[in-house]
Amino acid sequence: MYDKNNIFAKILRKEIPCDKVYEDDKTLFFNDISPQAKIHILGIPKIEVIDFGDFIKSADAQMVNYFFFKAYEIVEQKKIEKTGFKILTNSGENGGQEVQHFHIHILGGEKLTHLR
Repeated sequence: MYDKNNIFAKILRKEIPCDKVYEDDKTLFFNDISPQAKIHILGIPKIEVIDFGDFIKSADAQMVNYFFFKAYEIVEQKKIEKTGFKILTNSGENGGQEVQHFHIHILGGEKLTHLR
């Protein structure tokens, strides 16, 4: 069950500030407060979904496509599409998911050998 008090839900409700990179009515992208790379941006859809599987099963295909298209626009905005980047998502306890709201990490701006 989705926890409406998770930190990303609070960020979406503007109860907690974030360093916004991009926002529209469907998505929010913001800088991670504990970056693991020179560029480390979190992307979240503005729907109540717990993890990747929940997002894929609950969101319609148009929303899934829109979210990942926006993620790639952020990659282009940060000019890392040619030098390389990683898009990661953690799902579930064994996958290392810490916040129970589906999100992606966009990492780049440097060689990412420390992130495997």
